[in-house]
Amino acid sequence: MNLIEKIIANHSKYVTVKPGDIVDIEIDARAARDFGGPNVVKTMIEKDLAIENASKTFFTFDTNPTGSDQKYAVNQQVVRVWARNNGVKVYDIDKGIGTHTMINEGLVVPGSTAVTTDSHANILGAIGAFGQGMGDQDIAAAFNRGKIWFKVPESVKLVFKGLAPDNVTSKDIVLNLLNEFGANTLLGYSVELHGELIDKLSLSDRITIASMGTEMGVIILLFPPNDEIMDFAENACGRKLEKIAADENAVYAKTIEIDASKFVPMVSLPGAPHDTIAIPKQDKIKIDSAFVGSCTNGRIEDMRQVARILKGRKVAPGVVLKIVPSTDEVWIQSMNEGLFSIFKEAGALVSNAGCAGCAAGQVGQNGPGEITISTGNRNFPGKQGKGSVYLASPASAAASAIAGYITDEFHIPEVPLTFHPEEKLDRIQKALVDDQINEKPNIIEGRVWYIKEDNIDTDMIFHNRYLAITELAEMGQYTFDNLKGYEDFTRKSKPGDIVVVTKNFGSGSSRQQAVDCFKSLGIQAIIAESFGAIYERNAINAAFPIITYQSVEALQLKDGDQIKVDFETGIIENKTKKTKIQATPFYEVQMEIYQQGGLF
Repeated sequence: MNLIEKIIANHSKYVTVKPGDIVDIEIDARAARDFGGPNVVKTMIEKDLAIENASKTFFTFDTNPTGSDQKYAVNQQVVRVWARNNGVKVYDIDKGIGTHTMINEGLVVPGSTAVTTDSHANILGAIGAFGQGMGDQDIAAAFNRGKIWFKVPESVKLVFKGLAPDNVTSKDIVLNLLNEFGANTLLGYSVELHGELIDKLSLSDRITIASMGTEMGVIILLFPPNDEIMDFAENACGRKLEKIAADENAVYAKTIEIDASKFVPMVSLPGAPHDTIAIPKQDKIKIDSAFVGSCTNGRIEDMRQVARILKGRKVAPGVVLKIVPSTDEVWIQSMNEGLFSIFKEAGALVSNAGCAGCAAGQVGQNGPGEITISTGNRNFPGKQGKGSVYLASPASAAASAIAGYITDEFHIPEVPLTFHPEEKLDRIQKALVDDQINEKPNIIEGRVWYIKEDNIDTDMIFHNRYLAITELAEMGQYTFDNLKGYEDFTRKSKPGDIVVVTKNFGSGSSRQQAVDCFKSLGIQAIIAESFGAIYERNAINAAFPIITYQSVEALQLKDGDQIKVDFETGIIENKTKKTKIQATPFYEVQMEIYQQGGLF
């Protein structure tokens, strides 16, 4: 077996597993964040679920450690009280990023399994552990059962030949990989990394690369642990560990060789992490701000790199540099080593540990028209604010903050590039107009179809005899033609309609057409008590609005009623009957994908 298969098999009742198997996996660390955590608690209470093992169950408050947002502050307190009453440990706002805490505290070790509400939980692949971000219901199930089902993915083996040039950092390595593979070449694979370059990488380097597996579309980037990683993990957890490795005759769907000697320092262009280019030498892309932090680049090695470049220099006039350590340990170490003094003397802003602007909850957001160079892992529209975000290494971010434009540390000018105020004002005003044009509505209204039937599967929605159809415009006409009583749905529905159904909508196959057929018809949203797991993921990734509810009885719904749905608050109002209910609002990632028009 390869690495992912060994980890899954070791946590299941099976001796061996193979790609395509769906198995229950014992989860070693089950966590929820301050984002998503309140919904997990709500599910546990409403369904009267007990905790299988409190010692393996955690909360991590990292998305808004300042508590500066009233909703976050309330949610954090709700979770604290519930956790205290149920003997569950909370890594509170003073701790930092949860996935880093899992590694540093030994909650996850090589060969472990972990789930959390963080979509970058696959960062744990850095130590050869299996980590997955999952929805609130999956996490509640893991809290309750100690297990969760998972489909064993196929694996790809990347073999690195040669070493990267000295001016190429770990962030540059993963940006080069994104340049090579894009966002979907390796979609759905577990990817193992091998070669001399990989074995030489530090834990910090591995974390940087692993944290962007999500942006490559992979299930996880898995690093076979070397002796250095094993020593770190054993010290963190306080016990002797057995090193996990793929078998010599392990089977992979693909084996790909990569020449690391050709890697160059890179940046991701705004809007797409995989849209990468070499750092421009001639064109001077002016910046308004720079950000160093996030789960990708907030460790002590990153802080030291930035301090080395900033020492004795100043941030360019008109540029704001924001620095956020990943954990409280990194914050304290940076202070004790005098790094904060260097940052402040250079003109940077330093904040407390956490996810920062990457999670829209702390320092690091930008405004319309603002151009930012960031060490984060995502630059989707709206992810780090309303402006444009270029992704780069800490070294390049620090160098650019000094230069006033995007550059690397070897091309910092003697005199920084400065702005004319009129130029900035024009850019901001244009961005504000564009933002008003492009932003999708968070509130919709439409005529309702109320279909009171459980378990409407994907064959009922879009029968398999139509699966050869790939054009979106052609799909709508076949919607529900295999659902008894609704064979004429496409003739009677109108663009702008909203469909309300009951339990387990979209169960069955993974066919994307079962989502896209509604988009083709102009259906605005589907509201259900629950969705099939694959259908839910397909809909969210396609930016098709779906919402879940506990009960719609209070709405007194009938076909043809006019309803209003607020994706942000989860409030559903029947305007015809003047009734309303509270449903589950969009998750942060769901809103992000919806606003950018799809996963990619």
